[in-house]
Amino acid sequence: MDPTATAADGLTFRDATDADVDALVALIESAYRGDASRAGWTNEADILEGRRTDQESVLAVIKSSDSRLLTVERDGQLVACCQLEHRDDHAYFGMFAVSPALQGAGLGKVIIAEAERQARATWGVTEMHMTVISVRNDLIAWYERRGYRRTGRMTPYPYGNECFGRRADLQFELLVKELA
Repeated sequence: MDPTATAADGLTFRDATDADVDALVALIESAYRGDASRAGWTNEADILEGRRTDQESVLAVIKSSDSRLLTVERDGQLVACCQLEHRDDHAYFGMFAVSPALQGAGLGKVIIAEAERQARATWGVTEMHMTVISVRNDLIAWYERRGYRRTGRMTPYPYGNECFGRRADLQFELLVKELA
């Protein structure tokens, strides 16, 4: 499969390379943490502090034989990214970030649909899994509108690392979507 795909709305999808690491870290951080993230609606600035990711973590996804880190560009500019990881009979969707200035304009639903298409085409999986911080009701509702369902299966938030929470009730909930 060609690692580059172009969507009808002018988006270009391609696999990330080592040269993209710094720009991807900056994008992910801007979408979730700090004051810059407040321009968008997906930020975690009110519940989490610290870094969302770092160069080593992003590079590990790029180098993994079971993962792809899709970059999304418009007019040659990085505007979004997402991780796809092959896990047995399903794919995992993560590290999803859209530039805060572009959030709320429909870009996210185009990207997630393309990610689902690529997971089916690349690995033949019939399910996509993701984990979302369980207190992020607005974000979970957005994924539910895209066909994901809550499972009630929780995993603990990894307190003790540099991405510590401001709340003691944080955990991840598994969301699942059947891919037709």
